[in-house]
Amino acid sequence: METQQSIMQRRSVRRFTDEDVSNDQLKELMQAARYAPSWANTQCWEFIIVRDNAVKEKLAATMPETNPARKATLNAPVVIVACGKLGSSGFYKGEVATSKGDNWYLYDVGLATQNISLAAHAMGLGSVILGLFDADAAGKALNLPDSVKVVTMIPLGVPAKESKAPPRKPLCEFVFQDKYENAWVSEGEQNLCFIEDGM
Repeated sequence: METQQSIMQRRSVRRFTDEDVSNDQLKELMQAARYAPSWANTQCWEFIIVRDNAVKEKLAATMPETNPARKATLNAPVVIVACGKLGSSGFYKGEVATSKGDNWYLYDVGLATQNISLAAHAMGLGSVILGLFDADAAGKALNLPDSVKVVTMIPLGVPAKESKAPPRKPLCEFVFQDKYENAWVSEGEQNLCFIEDGM
C-alpha cells in the first residue's frame, strides 16, 4: 500500500473481530514506531503490549463510562499503551531547551503512534488512538515508574466493519502563506475550498 493511500484510508476503529493479532504483526508495528523521528534521536517512547483481560479492565476503568473506547479497550485482542520517558526529549545537555518544557515527549510519542496506526492499517488491522482517560491511573495500573508517563492507549485488532471517513476541513481553512491572514493558494488553483477529498 502506498503511503498516501494509507494516510487517506486509515480510520479510527473501535469494533474488532475475535481474530488475534500475532506477535510477528506486533513486532512489525514496533519497528514502525522505532523509526519515527524524535528530538535529537532521543527515542523517548516506551510501549506496553497488553493482552491480559484483567489489565484491560483496569485500563478501561480509567475512562469515563460514556467513552465508547471503554468497549474497544475491553474487546480488542491487544491494547498498545504508548508511554514517554521524562527528562529526555526537549532537553539539551541536561537542560530544557524549548518553551514547551518537558512536554516535547508528547510530540515524539505522537509521531511514533501515528506510525503504528498507519502501519496497522497497511497490514489490514484497525486501531484507535485514545486520549480521554486518567493517565496517572493508567500508569499505576501498569506499575510505571514516576519517570515514565502514559501518553495514549491504542486498541488494536481486525476491524469488524468498514468505517466511513468523517468530513475534513478544506485546505483554505487551515493553510496560510507567509502570515496567518494570508490564505495559501497552490499554483494553478484559485480557491483551495473547492479541492475535493482525494485530489
